[in-house]
Amino acid sequence: MIDKPVYLTREGKEKLEEELKRRIEIERPAIAERIKQAKDLGDLSENSEYDAAKNEQAFNEGRIRELQYMLNHAQIIEESNGSKVVRIGSTVTVRYEDGEEATYTIVGSSEAKPSEGRISNESPMGKALLGRGLKAKIEYTVPTRDGKNHTEKLTIVKIK
Repeated sequence: MIDKPVYLTREGKEKLEEELKRRIEIERPAIAERIKQAKDLGDLSENSEYDAAKNEQAFNEGRIRELQYMLNHAQIIEESNGSKVVRIGSTVTVRYEDGEEATYTIVGSSEAKPSEGRISNESPMGKALLGRGLKAKIEYTVPTRDGKNHTEKLTIVKIK
């Protein structure tokens, strides 16, 4: 498997570092204590508290590994100052065919939150915007829930 970079803003990296620290220093010992207490109750074969704590432990350890991977492969997105083309870190204003305008920031997939205008560089729109300049007309395909694809058309009106 090829390790691919994880694009993060400085703020995003700090949040992941805080979560990793919390999971290792606070949640891991708390879960271990719950497991110990559940073991002290006796028969583990019918101990739902023990099962729940073990499941929580597995989830927490998986998330720790995921966070460590992301931080080890982090590539910090530098703010785009005066770039003439869209790149990761750019904030792009687009105009759709119906005249509606929207502004998006291109971020790595781990920080994407479309509802907050933060779209992934790996999303169909993100891929279509990357490397394109002001006034570029973009067309890309979006998968829909019913299994059919929908084509979006837009124009880049501002890059910062």
